[in-house]
Amino acid sequence: MDRPWFKHVAEGNPIEIEIPEISLPQLFRQSVGKYESHPAITFNEECYSYGQLNQAIQKVASSLAKLGIQKGDRVAVMLPNCPQYPISYYAALLCGATIVQVNPMYRASELLYVLNDSNSKVLIVLDKLLPVVESLGNQTSISTTITVSFDEESEFNSLLEDEGDKVPDISIDPRGDVAVLQYTGGTTGRSKGAMLTHYNLVANTLQSAATSAVKTRSGQERVLTISPLFHVYGMTSGMNLTFYNGGNMILIPKFEVEQVVDVIEKTKPTVFPGVPTMYISLLQYYKTKQFDLSCLLTCTSGSAPLPVHILHHFNKVSGTTVAEGYGLSEASPVTHRNPIVGLQKAGSIGIPIPNTDAKIVDIATGKVTLTIGEVGELIIKGPQIMKGYWNRPEETKQTIRDGWLFTGDLAKMDEDGYFYIVGRKKEMIIASGFNVYPIEVEDVIYTHPKVLEAAVFGVPDEYRGETIKAVIVVKEGELNEADVISFCRERLATYKVPGEVVFVEEMPKTAVGKILKRTLQEQLSN
Repeated sequence: MDRPWFKHVAEGNPIEIEIPEISLPQLFRQSVGKYESHPAITFNEECYSYGQLNQAIQKVASSLAKLGIQKGDRVAVMLPNCPQYPISYYAALLCGATIVQVNPMYRASELLYVLNDSNSKVLIVLDKLLPVVESLGNQTSISTTITVSFDEESEFNSLLEDEGDKVPDISIDPRGDVAVLQYTGGTTGRSKGAMLTHYNLVANTLQSAATSAVKTRSGQERVLTISPLFHVYGMTSGMNLTFYNGGNMILIPKFEVEQVVDVIEKTKPTVFPGVPTMYISLLQYYKTKQFDLSCLLTCTSGSAPLPVHILHHFNKVSGTTVAEGYGLSEASPVTHRNPIVGLQKAGSIGIPIPNTDAKIVDIATGKVTLTIGEVGELIIKGPQIMKGYWNRPEETKQTIRDGWLFTGDLAKMDEDGYFYIVGRKKEMIIASGFNVYPIEVEDVIYTHPKVLEAAVFGVPDEYRGETIKAVIVVKEGELNEADVISFCRERLATYKVPGEVVFVEEMPKTAVGKILKRTLQEQLSN
């Protein structure tokens, strides 16, 4: 393969790296050995050293083992960013279990689907979310629910009282054993679990580290971690990468701009893996009250395209350079990034990270490699590519062919090997960095007694990246936008609720009756 991007790898960063065949807990233990007394987590002005964090992980692993957690069991974690997240994550992995990442904003039907699809045995959940869990009754496979509280004693605290003397000695096959089930829409259909092995996640951690090697100061970085750890980007770029580098993960459970600015002023973070909505909010706040961003040395942006004018403005205000990148759940997630120093191209997702190949192929067959500047489907190969989709062999075959991951994203490559996303084959919407699958929203709208037909798609939104537009044909009676939005809000996570509802007399359709969403988008673009 011709790899023109090699000549643009930042000077001092490796082009290729060696990836050890070890588990994630083994990688973490290496950091504990190097940085035992260094701060690992800062949360609400409390600090935990690597040694203290490791001790907590050992105790919870021992407790989980006593609860009967064995190799291969699925442990679902439904928490915002808090110390209990990495403790639960690494403790379950120590037992040989698989982590199921659960979005705390899920409504009952969404939670039911993920828990049952994964056949999870244990659920670790924030106490305030218990009503959603309890509403499911005995419909799930969960045998043990462990609550976490920020305000008072909880079941999780009792796990931490364990002596940690029963930590199982589990043999893990890094290439074969699944560490994480990351639910995603993939290229088609309903949400499905991307099986990320220990090797996938160790690889992506080391690959990500290699893209910043020239600027990273081992054991010294303070990482502003607002991106949720249940999201694959936060998990790798916020948590696993920080621990590998011996950094201090400054955890913030929710993005509230005044609180975030306060944390920035108090803790002076040096690294910020953010998403576009965060950069936009910080800049809007900066207009009303200027604050010092010069502490930031390395900033990355992922999960959704970062508007070019926002990138330039933030760079000017902070004095740093935001390196935009690209990834997807099926790739653990990082595959591309603009060089941390050297040639950066605004609007580009950058170049493939070490040990990663990428190319553009024709949309029809996926077999013809296109030339520079031609638009086609982006496909990727590397050690971070998932094992496959959980219990979905046919969809795995469609998505991974001859070792290449077919992303479903339309892209082009320039003469320097920089890639640009220009659209998506798949209909997935990315709203505020979260994936939204139209069928989930449509299914809910269709349950409204007055709805005859519904179609959902994404429209550009300067703040959220995309917002959701619903188009409806009314069956009977009167229905207005507020009614539909209220109906959805009761049944869907907030980021999946349509921001706009349009009513039409009839839908454009194919000869066989399929609604033509592209035609709708063209008709209703405004």
